[in-house]
Amino acid sequence: QVQVVESGGGAVQAGGSLRLSCVASGPSTYAVGWFRQTPGKEREFVAAIAERGSPTSFADSVKGRFTISRDRAKNTVYLEMDRLIPEDAAVYYCAATAPRYTSTLYLRASDYRYWGQGTQVTVSS
Repeated sequence: QVQVVESGGGAVQAGGSLRLSCVASGPSTYAVGWFRQTPGKEREFVAAIAERGSPTSFADSVKGRFTISRDRAKNTVYLEMDRLIPEDAAVYYCAATAPRYTSTLYLRASDYRYWGQGTQVTVSS
């Protein structure tokens, strides 16, 4: 059974930083994506990382401010969020899926089989 657990959400002021962590534990290794959702809106893609650690991909709205990385020894993927703006406020979800190839990126929510419960990020202006 695969478990996906996010942590690291919280409340920050605009311009601040947060680091989200995602642990996907299971019998395999996984490609991972981060998505976010606000009330009344569709879940949107934020960032993704291939199973082998590269390539990575980012939504245009976060490029240059967010980075994604993985620590294979800790089985953890990190989403470093810098220069946060109020529009970044959302529930952030980590998703994982067993990839076809270790270099494959998955950018759609429907590509992912396993999801975490979400972690709230609040950004005040």
